[in-house]
Amino acid sequence: MHSEKTRILLVNDDKRVCDVLGLILESRGYEVDVAHTGDEAIEKSKTNTYNLAVLDTGLPDIESKQLLRAMHDSSPKMIRIISTEIIRLQDALDAFNDCADGCFANPVEPGPLISLIEEKLEEQKDAKMARGKKQNQDGSSV
Repeated sequence: MHSEKTRILLVNDDKRVCDVLGLILESRGYEVDVAHTGDEAIEKSKTNTYNLAVLDTGLPDIESKQLLRAMHDSSPKMIRIISTEIIRLQDALDAFNDCADGCFANPVEPGPLISLIEEKLEEQKDAKMARGKKQNQDGSSV
């Protein structure tokens, strides 16, 4: 279990994917919200604080680059992991250049995705702790 709730946003138009991943993540102590459209995801990221979002790049209502940019603009510190049908080197590079922090191939395999989520959240926690230590050493408040 996590001492303070880590919030994750799952964005996928396939409700079954969201249900399965949501159950797995909740069983690991995460708080999970779901959005089934890009517009819903953007609105939720504007009104809620999430540590991480898992974004399907095949949403029918928005292009993946537009979604990534909008999510970055509304929540720049949130980790963004994208899922895509085809992973080619150039696609992955383009995604990272468009504000993605990680990617994985569809169909979703929960094990590797959960590992990637937890790895990215650990990196986020380590970076936050390092910033706090640096602020304390500089004499500024945390």
